Amino acid sequence: MSAQPVVILASTSAYRASLLRRLLEGFEQASPGTDEDPLPGEAPAARAARLAEAKARAVAATRTGCVVIGSDQVADLDGTVLDKPGTVQAAHKQLSASSGREVVFHTAVCVIDAKGGASLHIDETRVHFRHLSARDIERYVERERPLDCAGSFKCEGLGIALFERIANDDPTALIGLPLIATCRLLRDAGVALP
Repeated sequence: MSAQPVVILASTSAYRASLLRRLLEGFEQASPGTDEDPLPGEAPAARAARLAEAKARAVAATRTGCVVIGSDQVADLDGTVLDKPGTVQAAHKQLSASSGREVVFHTAVCVIDAKGGASLHIDETRVHFRHLSARDIERYVERERPLDCAGSFKCEGLGIALFERIANDDPTALIGLPLIATCRLLRDAGVALP
């Protein structure tokens, strides 16, 4: 039996690390230090794919012979990207704009194998928000403080109360790492999983 390759998550995200722990007991985390500014005219799905690969490649360049996972998520409200709000006011604005509407989350994962080959998957999750009153938004933001989450909510927490429905193929994608695709990409890269 051959040894498992070292797996590195090219992210400092606690959310992604928590998800990856469902699959792997031991992995490393490294900050990719990637410039995440959008390119002019870049579509949301293309931005997620570009950044996932850039993060994985940045870490793989410093850790040859390892399997590296990069991921990125871009929230899209009718062509407008909803970044991490950073402030309570920005979270209120994003949630108000999303009220009664559909937001599409493009979550990309890129795995660089030990030989430097890249494999990419993009998951699309459609989140249908219920109509939210100003008081609903205020209560939610005050309680959960989703300032570090694209779209201003945490679906794994109280944020689920904001939705009418979610449509996707992988429930973990909305949290930040589509595990079904990640399993496939890791197996293809030589990582033994059930």
